[in-house]
Amino acid sequence: MFLDRLPRPLRLALYGVATLILLAMCLVPQQDLPSAQMGDKIEHTIAWFILTGTGLLLSHQRPLAIGAYAIGLGVLVEVLQLTMGFGRHGDWRDLVADSLGVAAALAVYALVRRFGRR
Repeated sequence: MFLDRLPRPLRLALYGVATLILLAMCLVPQQDLPSAQMGDKIEHTIAWFILTGTGLLLSHQRPLAIGAYAIGLGVLVEVLQLTMGFGRHGDWRDLVADSLGVAAALAVYALVRRFGRR
């Protein structure tokens, strides 16, 4: 795959950029966000699916570590939303939605690894 040929520092930098984009989206004041037509929990599930999927595409070596990192990031986001006072509100249900996105990405990754290359 094309991404496998990228140097490891570049792959880590790309994942870092994806993480920063997600953090920015989760921590900016709510009134500054564009209105999405999906429910908040669906948005969380999709965002964490994409973050985890990006990590899995960039590094095939530790899928569970990538999943744990993504869930840890979800915990951090909810704690920051509770404490920063930018009109954002931490919610344990967001963390459940984040975890569902992570689990879905890991499941798709496992299925592709198992059945994708024959």
